[in-house]
Amino acid sequence: MPLSETVSSERGAGRVFAVVAVLAVAGYQLLPENVWARTAWQVAAGYAGTAAILIGAHRLSRDDRLPWWCFAAGVFLNTTGIGVAVVGERYFGFLDLPTPADPFFLALYPACALGLGVLVWRRDRRRDWTALVDAATITTGFGLLAWVYVIEPAALGDRMNRWAHATQVAYPIGDLLLLGMMARLLRSGGSRGASFWWITGALAAFLIGDSTWVVLGNLGDTGILLENARWFRRPLESVFLIGFLLFGVAALHADARHVATAADRPPARLGRGLLTLLTVASLIAPVLLGVQVHHGRVVSGWAFVFGSATLFLLVVARMALLVRELECQAAQVRDLARSDELTGLPNRRAWNDELPRALERARRDRSPVTVAILDLDRFKTFNDTHGHPAGDRLLKAAAAAWHSALRDVDLIARHGGEEFVVLLPGAGPAEARQVLARALAVTPLGQTFSAGVAVWDRTETSDELLARADAALYAAKAGGRNRITQSGELTAAG
Repeated sequence: MPLSETVSSERGAGRVFAVVAVLAVAGYQLLPENVWARTAWQVAAGYAGTAAILIGAHRLSRDDRLPWWCFAAGVFLNTTGIGVAVVGERYFGFLDLPTPADPFFLALYPACALGLGVLVWRRDRRRDWTALVDAATITTGFGLLAWVYVIEPAALGDRMNRWAHATQVAYPIGDLLLLGMMARLLRSGGSRGASFWWITGALAAFLIGDSTWVVLGNLGDTGILLENARWFRRPLESVFLIGFLLFGVAALHADARHVATAADRPPARLGRGLLTLLTVASLIAPVLLGVQVHHGRVVSGWAFVFGSATLFLLVVARMALLVRELECQAAQVRDLARSDELTGLPNRRAWNDELPRALERARRDRSPVTVAILDLDRFKTFNDTHGHPAGDRLLKAAAAAWHSALRDVDLIARHGGEEFVVLLPGAGPAEARQVLARALAVTPLGQTFSAGVAVWDRTETSDELLARADAALYAAKAGGRNRITQSGELTAAG
C-alpha cells in the first residue's frame, strides 16, 4: 500500500477510536449504580485501549514497537487490577492493604516509565544534562510534597504492617517516577506531533487521578463524602479511563511513527511554562515549612533539610549548565562572525585581525612574510553561463582545493566575491610562488586564477602591504590572467 494511503488509513482509524473513546467516557457517566456494570465498563475501556495500542504498534517498524508494548503492558495490567480488586473485595473480603489487585495497579508505573525511557533515549541520542536537571528539580519538589502528606504519614502509622506501609507508599513513588519521566520527555528533542501530546495527556490523566485520591484521603470526613458522591466519583473514575484510551488514540494516530524518531529539532528551551514549573517546584520546600511553622509544629524537619539542599544543588547545577551553554553560544557567534558562510574559510574580519599579528611575529622573529590576493578568472562569465548556484559550488570547491594545496602554517580567507587572500608566514618570494603554483594547478572545473604577491618590506603597514599585492593582481589580470605576479614585476605562470 502506498505511504499516502497508509497514512490516510491510520488517520481514519485514529479518528474512529477517538470517537469511541469519547462515547465510552460519556456513557460511563450514565451507567446505573451497579458495581459489576461499572467494573465491566472500566475493564472494557482499558482492554480497548490496550488493543488499540497493540494494533498501532503493529503498524510500526519493529524497532519502534518497544515503547508501545510497554504502554500496552502497563494499561493491561492496571485494567486487570480493577477486576481483581472488585472480585477480591466481593468474594474474598480483601479490603486491607496489600490486596491481590495492588501488584496489577502498581505495574502501570514501571511499565510506562520504561516506555518513556525508551522514547527519551531514542529522541535524544546525546546526553542532555540540562533536561535531566530540570526533570530532577520538578521530581524533587513534588516528591517533598508527597513525602510530607503521603509517604511520611504512612510510615509513622501504627495500624498497618510493613507490607501495607510499603504498598501505600509505592503509589506516590510510582507517581513521582511517572512525573519525572514525563518531565524528561517534555524536555526532549524530536517531533512534537499529535501522538506526543496524546501520550503526555494520558500520563497527566493518571497523575491527576492519583493526586485527587491523595487529596481526598487527607480531607477526612469531607473526603469520604466526596468519594461517595456520584457526581464526584464518576468523573474521577473517568479520568483513569481517559488515560487508558488516550494511549490508544496516540498509538493509532499517523504521527505515532515519528514519536521515537530523533529529529533535528533541538530540545525545548527554558520557556515561561517550564520556568513557572521549576519555580513552583523550588518553592515547595519553604512553603511547606512555613505551613508547619504556622501550625506551631515542624514534623518534617529533616525532610525539609534534605529537600531544600537537593533543590539548591540542582538550581546551582542548572545555573552552571546555563552559563556553559551561553559561553558555547557566544563562542559559536564569534566563530560565525569570523567565518565565511559559503566556503567556511575565515572572512575579511578574521583576516584583518590576523594579518597585523603575523607581521608583528615576523618583526620579532626576523622572518619573511608574504601575502597574496587570488581572483578567479572570468567568474562573472561562469556565473552568467551556469547560474549562481553553480558559481557558489565553484567558490566552495576552489576554496577547499586551494586550502589543501597550501602549507599547514598558511592562512587563506575569503576577502569578498571571488577574491581570496593568502598569508604565507616564513615564505620568501620563491617559496610563495611555489605554493601558489600548486594552488593554481588544483583549481577545479578547469578554471584558473590570477594572483598578486607582495613580500613585506618590514616597514609598511598591513594596509600598504595589501595594496601592493592588489596592484600586482591588477598587473596579472592585465597581463592575460592565469598567472602569479609579484609586486613590481610581471611573471607568467604556466
